[in-house]
Amino acid sequence: MAHLLEVSNLNISFNTSAGLLRAVRGVNFYLDKGETLAIAGESGCGKSVTAKSLMSLLGGGGGKAAFSIDGSIIFDKRDILKMSEKELEKIRGGRIAMIFQDPMSALNPLMTIGKQISEGIILHQGLNKKAARQKTLELLDLVGINEPQIRYKQYPHQFSGGMRQRIVIAIALSCQPQILIADEPTTALDVTIQAQILELLKVIQKKSGIALLFITHDLGVVANIADRIAVMYAGKIVETGLCDEIFYDPRHPYTWGLLDSAPDINAKAGAPLFNIAGSPPNLIFDVKGDAFAPRNKWALEIDFEKEPPMFEISATHYAATWLLDPRAPKADRHNPPPF
Repeated sequence: MAHLLEVSNLNISFNTSAGLLRAVRGVNFYLDKGETLAIAGESGCGKSVTAKSLMSLLGGGGGKAAFSIDGSIIFDKRDILKMSEKELEKIRGGRIAMIFQDPMSALNPLMTIGKQISEGIILHQGLNKKAARQKTLELLDLVGINEPQIRYKQYPHQFSGGMRQRIVIAIALSCQPQILIADEPTTALDVTIQAQILELLKVIQKKSGIALLFITHDLGVVANIADRIAVMYAGKIVETGLCDEIFYDPRHPYTWGLLDSAPDINAKAGAPLFNIAGSPPNLIFDVKGDAFAPRNKWALEIDFEKEPPMFEISATHYAATWLLDPRAPKADRHNPPPF
């Protein structure tokens, strides 16, 4: 059965004053109806750029000349990269929607939230103003906004950060998309509100059956929401698997580092927090071998010479590390390397 979305050998480069920046390098993943895929990694690893490419939102002020993209993004049997701007307008918001990081910058401070939600409904679903208003009230109720009749007429500054994020989610859902992209939707929120938003997304997905692509730098955030996780580093996916496989049987040293970086509530007071030593590579320069090798205390000589392929651990679990080669010495995540 064909996947709802399938990304193959995606490469994205940006023209900068310092040279060509290869932000995304040969990325492959798929997304099926009703499932949640989380793409996790440090800031700058290419996850948000990858997400925006699914809606062809990379142009910015520089236009197409500012970047180059190749590979394929197959959605509903068609390649998004080959669509005209007119065709893309029907996809954006209508069939693939996005929740952005900062809810305040995503909302127009001069428009009531009712109008901001209903305008997409009118545009993509062709409803009249009365029907769009009713649909908007239903959406406000769905995302947990109390007294929707009153809130409909209010402006963004009259809502808290958590409530604004709920409104942004309502806008994204207004056109009944098949895919919802959540780009770090809880970054600016406190822990309690963060948990509420995650639970809300979980409930909405269960009710609507949409596919959710969740972008995050924090693996802990997606522990209870993701079906599968793809770990991204330096523009490449280095490990992918079911949620339980990534959390309980991680195989790539970078995934080990991400998991170990999460605060431990059982740790003793004053215990130092773990961090991955070093910095990601500058992708303006060619990367030789495994991009993570300079930061990897388990790195082998071959890591500095040759890029590892994706090794199969199970039918659903793959990792790009030479430690999985049958000839490699055994590496223990919890102990220093014996080599």
